[in-house]
Amino acid sequence: MRLEKVAVLGGGPGGLYAARLLKRSHPDAEVTVYEQGSPDTTFGFGVGLASRTQRNLRAADSSSLEDIVASSHGHEMSMRIGDNVARISHGELLAIARTTLLSVLQRHAEAAGVRLCFGERRSIDDLDADLIVAADGVNSATRTALAATIEPDIRTGTGLYLWCGTDFALPSAVFTPITTEHGTFVAHAYPYAPDRSTFLIETDERTWKRAGFDLTTEQIPAAESDHESLAYLEKAFGDTLQGHHLIGNRTRWLRFRTVTCRRWHAGNVVLLGDAAHTAHYSIGSGTKLAMEDAIALDQAIAEATTIEAALDEYEYRRRADVERLQSIAARSERWWDAFAERMDLPVDQLMINYMTRAGKVSLERFAASAPEVAKRGVADYAGVSPDAVPDAGLLEWVLDQPLERAERAYPDRLAPAALRDDPSTVVVELDIDSAWSAAADAVIAGLPPSGMIWLTGRSSRQEVLTRLDFAERVTWRSKATVIVDVPEEYRADAAAGLAGGRTHLVDLTAVATVVAGSPRERDSALS
Repeated sequence: MRLEKVAVLGGGPGGLYAARLLKRSHPDAEVTVYEQGSPDTTFGFGVGLASRTQRNLRAADSSSLEDIVASSHGHEMSMRIGDNVARISHGELLAIARTTLLSVLQRHAEAAGVRLCFGERRSIDDLDADLIVAADGVNSATRTALAATIEPDIRTGTGLYLWCGTDFALPSAVFTPITTEHGTFVAHAYPYAPDRSTFLIETDERTWKRAGFDLTTEQIPAAESDHESLAYLEKAFGDTLQGHHLIGNRTRWLRFRTVTCRRWHAGNVVLLGDAAHTAHYSIGSGTKLAMEDAIALDQAIAEATTIEAALDEYEYRRRADVERLQSIAARSERWWDAFAERMDLPVDQLMINYMTRAGKVSLERFAASAPEVAKRGVADYAGVSPDAVPDAGLLEWVLDQPLERAERAYPDRLAPAALRDDPSTVVVELDIDSAWSAAADAVIAGLPPSGMIWLTGRSSRQEVLTRLDFAERVTWRSKATVIVDVPEEYRADAAAGLAGGRTHLVDLTAVATVVAGSPRERDSALS
């Protein structure tokens, strides 16, 4: 298909990358990016680039990726609870200043022949083009204008967070909580330059209000930072900051908004990145999703004969991956919202709980990448020395560990079938969309404070992960022994749930539900 004129709304990473790729694929086309801000003005601090994202960008455009990597800052990852630290070596974790990333992408877009127009606010009604790419962010005016056709839905989270930075490079990325007189605040912090680090700090609504930040948020002018909150947090995280200050950039408390749309395009207008979908920051997904959208859009257009066919194919190719990542991100978001509940776990076991929180990383995969942390965490779970944890066969070893409970001792973590039929066992068939929903709260409120609680329900993997999340909530609020039905197919999830402290016992006798048909039919059946 031949394109003569392409307009891109939004000069963020997704818009710039899409413009470059499209211009390279259609060298005779006029490709223009319209960005309402100036080229040297941006908000935010560092942008993380995971190894898989780097591979995808390298395959699509090695030249720009090489410049991005050359300007990035490598780091490892750690979790700190008080004086206890769990560290993970990971040589492929990179971060780059958002300003630097934009500069690299602007330069490569112009080198390809893209025209960049800054300080120009345009709408789809102002543009005459074969293709209009709306990469205008989470507050997308294009999405609003096309709402009747694309049917957007925006869910606002319950927790609060703010972005800030500091003027030194942390030795590694760190997740660390601080409990003040008002409650617990958690920092996600990582270095992105030799003299800069990002600090993202979050908390729950009750703590936020007790600290008076609901009032400071109301009083801040639109273009200013919440300096009162920054001063408070700078003091609270003084040890992590090592005497350095927190830096704001229109920094204020926000609630994360998860954007979904029934359709991502209308006519010749297509949404890309945060304009079409968002996924919680705790999995570092915003820039990744936007730039990978750009890759898929360019490929779909190159292979199609009409704009309509191209945009249909783009959406089909990307939707499954995006929705999978949004599902993972939703679990991660809820995990962080309840972080304070887990602070009694030993730090290495907490790291297992964190890494397996959304079902993306299995216990065995984590052990392969961080064997020492995994060994210590599993040893904490089993109540043994790390030397007793095997190097191989970890999943079965976890399932084979004995359990001592007030009512009895168990030789391993597989629940005896007779327990389910015991009159004293409370069997709960869960039918909830989320372990953190109002429906889940109502079920928990009706459970006994002790005894045996057996959780069962539908057998899809998402339902299994929800049961494990729900089981963890029950362990926080009762002394009951909790058992979770997990189909044999998801044995690895059962082991991760046990080692991470989400449940006491599991039952592996259920059979998973399989949706038949072609990949496209399965996607339709599961949507």
